[in-house]
Amino acid sequence: MRKITHRWLAGGAVAAAAALTLTACGSGFGGGSSGGDTGKLTSSDKALTVMIGSSGDAETAAVKSAVSDWSKSSGTKASVIAASKLNEQLAQGFAAKKPADVFYLSTDALAGYASNGSLLAYGDQLSNKSDFYPSLVKSFTYDGKFYCAPKDFSTLQLVINTDAWKAAGLTDADIPTTWDQLESVSKKLTTGSQVGLGISGEYARIGSFMVQAGGNLMNDDSTKATANSDANVQALDFVKKMLNGGELKYAKDLGAGWGGEAFGKGLAAMTIEGNWITGALKSDFPNIKYKIAELPKGPAGQGTLQFTNCWGIAADSPNQAAALKLVEKLTSKDDQLAFSKAFGPMPSIKSAADEWKSDNPDLVPFLNAADYAKGVPTAKGSADVVTDLNSKLESLATGDPKSILDTTQKNLEALLK
Repeated sequence: MRKITHRWLAGGAVAAAAALTLTACGSGFGGGSSGGDTGKLTSSDKALTVMIGSSGDAETAAVKSAVSDWSKSSGTKASVIAASKLNEQLAQGFAAKKPADVFYLSTDALAGYASNGSLLAYGDQLSNKSDFYPSLVKSFTYDGKFYCAPKDFSTLQLVINTDAWKAAGLTDADIPTTWDQLESVSKKLTTGSQVGLGISGEYARIGSFMVQAGGNLMNDDSTKATANSDANVQALDFVKKMLNGGELKYAKDLGAGWGGEAFGKGLAAMTIEGNWITGALKSDFPNIKYKIAELPKGPAGQGTLQFTNCWGIAADSPNQAAALKLVEKLTSKDDQLAFSKAFGPMPSIKSAADEWKSDNPDLVPFLNAADYAKGVPTAKGSADVVTDLNSKLESLATGDPKSILDTTQKNLEALLK
């Protein structure tokens, strides 16, 4: 899951750009040539191809097993392709008018593919539509149409090294619930060899403070730029203050590639990461003892960012009806809980929440955030704007938050013209 969020930051821009270069791919199946209109779905005896961007063998095996089960019960043949370069292979398939029928689709790629007619907007036809978290539905709604079923999601929360916490004389009563408290405990946890809070210096982590202040880079449906709001300036001012105070450092300045690595190596007593960190710690740093806490409230209350992908269906698929049935199976309670056990993502449906929390009691804060988390921008080209913002956030300690956000605001507004 970790690489999925970073794909939004890095590779996502590639996907969006690739999507923009394609001409409308719809061939008229189900109204595909008119922008993925969900009229009558195509149906045939042709096999389905499912393309995924896998995090590893466990994810590939789990998806293949689920698709195989559905294939046997439905009588429709289906195969799974674990793409080595998902964005490029998706783009190539669309360009050749031979796309995969069903595929992983990131939030930043949605607008490009939806606007040129490559995608089937099937969301409203899902039998389990009402079960998805509303915030996830918003992430995959473009031009008023709910395009695709969210396959799972992740949120950011506070990860605490319990040994470092105890060594600093802190107890559960000291878990921060406000920004001031976060700053205070970060100072207490900072030693000569360990910083109190170490995070990746990018919007996909710092943006959580923006949401806590009542802001974000764009509004919920990515139709309006809100980057230079007073709330966002307040958020960056706070992060800058902690950077200059020495109790917060970026992972790269600690000699680590990301916050999870800094935390695992003991270079940071706390970090802000998503639920994918649990797998990384188990694999690479099994001796680290930790607990998850919800991020502290900001001036506007609780807030964090969420990351998600959906199951896209091609407008050119000759078997959309079967593809829809497959997606309903893959987003069912049983399949999503099986995926969670196999490779760690959180289910995108409310009906699976209680069982997931029971199975993962230590990770409950991540799922609790479903009620207040905000999505990242989905406007066409927004990933490129965020990449530019990230370059400026690297020098936030000496930069001017308002100027940084003014530039981002201008860049986002240019996308919406």
